[in-house]
Amino acid sequence: MTDTILPNGCKETPVVENGYFKKGCNPFAQTGRSKLQNQRAELNQQIIKQMRMRAGAENMLRASSNNKVREMVLLELSYVNSNLQLLTEQLEGLNSSVEVYQNPQEMSNIPLIPLGLKETKDVDFSVPFKDFILEHYSEDGTNFEEEIADLMDLRQACRTPNRSEAGIELLSSYFSHLSLLENRFFSPTRQMGIFFTWYDSFTGVPVCQQNISLERASMLFNMAALYSQIATRCNRQTRTGLVDAINAFQKAAGVLNHLKETFTHTPSYDMSPAMLSMLIKMLLAQSQECLFEKTALPGIRNEFLSLLKMAQEAAKVGDTYDLLHQSMIQTPIKDNVPFFWSTMAQVKTNHYRSLAHYFVATALLDHELTHRDDEDEQEKALSRLYDAMPEGYSPLDILRKKEERLRIGKAHLRKAILGHEEALRIHGLCRHLRKLDVLKDILQASHKRSLGKLSDNETEDEFIDYLEAPDIISKTEHKAEMEMPVSTKGPLSVFSAKQRWTAPRTVCVRSEDRDLGFTLKGDAPVQVQSLDPLCSAAVDGLKEGDYIVAVGDTDCKWMGLSDVMKLLKDVDEDGADIRVVSMMDSSLPLPTKSATYCGLPKTYSMICLDFEEDEKGIKTRKVSKKLSFLNWGLKNKHKSASTLSLPTTDFSGTLPWNKQCPTFPSSTNDSALY
Repeated sequence: MTDTILPNGCKETPVVENGYFKKGCNPFAQTGRSKLQNQRAELNQQIIKQMRMRAGAENMLRASSNNKVREMVLLELSYVNSNLQLLTEQLEGLNSSVEVYQNPQEMSNIPLIPLGLKETKDVDFSVPFKDFILEHYSEDGTNFEEEIADLMDLRQACRTPNRSEAGIELLSSYFSHLSLLENRFFSPTRQMGIFFTWYDSFTGVPVCQQNISLERASMLFNMAALYSQIATRCNRQTRTGLVDAINAFQKAAGVLNHLKETFTHTPSYDMSPAMLSMLIKMLLAQSQECLFEKTALPGIRNEFLSLLKMAQEAAKVGDTYDLLHQSMIQTPIKDNVPFFWSTMAQVKTNHYRSLAHYFVATALLDHELTHRDDEDEQEKALSRLYDAMPEGYSPLDILRKKEERLRIGKAHLRKAILGHEEALRIHGLCRHLRKLDVLKDILQASHKRSLGKLSDNETEDEFIDYLEAPDIISKTEHKAEMEMPVSTKGPLSVFSAKQRWTAPRTVCVRSEDRDLGFTLKGDAPVQVQSLDPLCSAAVDGLKEGDYIVAVGDTDCKWMGLSDVMKLLKDVDEDGADIRVVSMMDSSLPLPTKSATYCGLPKTYSMICLDFEEDEKGIKTRKVSKKLSFLNWGLKNKHKSASTLSLPTTDFSGTLPWNKQCPTFPSSTNDSALY
């Protein structure tokens, strides 16, 4: 988007006959997200201008020995550094503007933090590609002008992707093309003269390289950023919206983890291993928060066991955000992460831990053990709530004695109140955070509720005998996990023009005592390893190092190891046919030429195939035929599988755990608490 802003402003209805508006969203649209991205592009341009001025001044300072000139240059450097500081603060403000990324109907949920898209500059492939085609392939490069133009349009469209399933598919499409481009045009022995420029998402500092790995890494980062923006856009007042948000956050974390493991020496700090680890923690923490909201959405019953369960769920969210905050304040991450982000993590840490203490207090103060209750079950739940019981107490003492329940319950309320007050104090420290009225309302309402409950349980003649409430053990039934979207895997380098392959051949594999006679390794494609030379598959022609390209009628060239294992788990003594190919070269293919690439193969045994099938069933991905020689344009390219759908449910106007905010319902009834 850096180079697509018109000098005379935005057109209302731009018409582009053959351009990227048809593929990506309109970069001139005056939506909140587009305005922020346009501002990011302008700031990046100003930052690079100031950095050039600073570099020139530093060169003059080193070259000059005239004291008067040096004084003038030092003054100029001071001015430039001040401008850079101001521009960096403005960029931090853009990364703190989370409200425009939220669902417009969201008025009762704590806002979530999305990642901003990295900005880039235009790249002209036409001349270098046509020259390379003529030199290397001895063909007239002008015959491929249309395909090259399509590729450039696709890249341009990726700078303004729609915040939807179509936008993910668009980025995935270009990412898949990059592997093909690298194989066909980027020779290890010569430079193409194509420079890729990308700006750091947090500092705006540009990185310019001829290495296509920078392009691939940046595209993965933007794919994760788009997933996070989709997640924050979901309607968290509905179960469907929460499920979509959870899946999108987990996919975003999976993409960044893939980026961290694959490109280990990226020159841009926002894609460094330390920063990516922190971003993964943030995405998973927000996914865990959505999982908590999903559990609380139907309402939390005012029952002893339900309240203890929700207390541990809330404590899990609080601990997850605490780990995130500890990661954010480490050097040098704290110098690059917006203060808004670290403050938000600290606020949520205190907020959710305070919720946990409130739930435990409600369970102890509102419920007494009766003959209808399962005493053993309640004792077991209470004993698992703490690392250590309060000194001098046992779970049964607390359950059976009203005075002890009252005393410990009020101790938890006091701790909840202190936590809410700390969250409000931290909230007031950040000027960007103070703009989020919904967050302040939720914090104040939670604080008011805890104060009210403590007031209801105070007596005038009570002696002040404060007890320190023990910490609550965090526990969850649904932990947020990274999920790697299939669409980000792309064509693998082993199936490239650099390698020579045998024709596919059919091999019959049979199970003998639940053992197929070989193990598998790798991931898309799966490779045969540790083959028993006496097994039936080896007798039928299977060799170590063969790649499995089909199981039965299912094409599995792009399938992962677990999916192939699922296809093979039902093989019995009658056997099943698989199709394999062998590499004609004597050695395995070398890793991609980039020094930043690092692949770690996975190895699994095929002996133990008895594992539970996924609830959703076995997923397979149909892959179209490999693109032919030099035919890498958009016309014959298959589209990536969709991974996400957006909710369209109407807003209900209620908090997931509170139906009347900020006035909380009484906790003395037997109906749903929230």
